[in-house]
Amino acid sequence: MSSAPRPLNPAEKLDWLRLIRSENVGPITFYQLLARHGSAAAALQALPELARRAGRQRPLAVFGKAAAERELADLARTGARLVAWGEPDYPPLLAAIEDAPPLLSLRGDAALLQRPAVAVVGARNASANGRRFARDMALQLGGRGLAIVSGLARGIDAAAHQGALPTGTIAVLAGGIDVIYPEENRSLYELIAERGALLAEMPVGTEPQARHFPRRNRIISGAAQGVLVVEAALRSGSLITARFALEQGREVFAVPGSPLDPRCRGTNDLIRRGAVLTETADDVVAAIEHQLAPGPGPRAPRPPAREPAAIAGSAELASAMSRVLERLSPSPVAVDALIRDCDLPAAVVTAVLLDLELAGRLERQAGQCVALLA
Repeated sequence: MSSAPRPLNPAEKLDWLRLIRSENVGPITFYQLLARHGSAAAALQALPELARRAGRQRPLAVFGKAAAERELADLARTGARLVAWGEPDYPPLLAAIEDAPPLLSLRGDAALLQRPAVAVVGARNASANGRRFARDMALQLGGRGLAIVSGLARGIDAAAHQGALPTGTIAVLAGGIDVIYPEENRSLYELIAERGALLAEMPVGTEPQARHFPRRNRIISGAAQGVLVVEAALRSGSLITARFALEQGREVFAVPGSPLDPRCRGTNDLIRRGAVLTETADDVVAAIEHQLAPGPGPRAPRPPAREPAAIAGSAELASAMSRVLERLSPSPVAVDALIRDCDLPAAVVTAVLLDLELAGRLERQAGQCVALLA
């Protein structure tokens, strides 16, 4: 497989948009479909039959061409554009994670996405000291040539973006690229659009919901060499970002705080479990300096554009479907463990799981786990 970045032509990008917006198609399923069928156009044609053979009764909702064209027009009116995985402007570190968004909406400076980066996240109800620390750290790290990634939330996120405005900051949104949340950060949003970069995975116009924030958080960690958590309670969403960072092989940094402050219990616990205790920008740079050598960063290869391979015959797949279903339940199981337990070729199990997901019978969860839906 070639790792050279290549822009998609307009027809390909429209097909990619239709495929990722189709019912039950998430990022991992998207890439598996692309690899199995050779192109998004071929995958779109195959979707209904794949879902039907896994037991789906009603037709699968395939995103239409007219709807995709409307989304592209709406996106253009916001001053944004789509960047596809494998294209030159796609963040190279993000491209390497398993569930990287196939398409990102981008508004602002695309060159920022190619720079080494550190994510700075933390409590929305941050203390004055926490906000000041985040702002100063972002400014200092920006002065070392690092872009600062955060989620445009109130508190630590907003302070980090403010500190990095002079040097370069990237805001990852939970909703559509045109939806500002919270409203109090509207002026900051506009400044980042002018001086930095805004990214979003969700369709234009999407209002953020609770389930969108973890998806946003995996992009924040995936686009950076490391994640710095400034203040976080024990159930903070920032700890979800830290967990994603560990799963993605990123460094995790945490600022120690008073054990009397609930906003510091999460960061202190991260340090207890091995995060880098962080007091200065030097602590961050020292841990990632081996990743900051000049030259292009890692880039995941594009799934091969090839003729679809015959993974298994219909009888073999039907038998494999029965065996896989026997071993699935609503409790998550690791895909690797499932493959071993079924004693089937990995490609066959992967094909069965893909069909089940398209049929709406399977859910993919964090840590490369799957669970059967009731």
